[in-house]
Amino acid sequence: MARFYFHFANGETILDNIGTDLADLDAVRKEALGTTRDLLFEAPPQIWAGQPCRIWVTDEPNALGQTVLTLELCAR
Repeated sequence: MARFYFHFANGETILDNIGTDLADLDAVRKEALGTTRDLLFEAPPQIWAGQPCRIWVTDEPNALGQTVLTLELCAR
């Protein structure tokens, strides 16, 4: 298991300093997609106005270290 940190930006940036223990990159992808799904159901209005939203995952807290995955969303 490794610890991964999920960060969010959509006009405001929220950095993860706690992290989530996950087995591998496949588990990181599943977690990121689940977070994205939740975000769309509870979306801030900026997403629906076409403002991009980004979720990125690093191997160190506070967006330090290597980025292992990035998802960008924009609804129009």
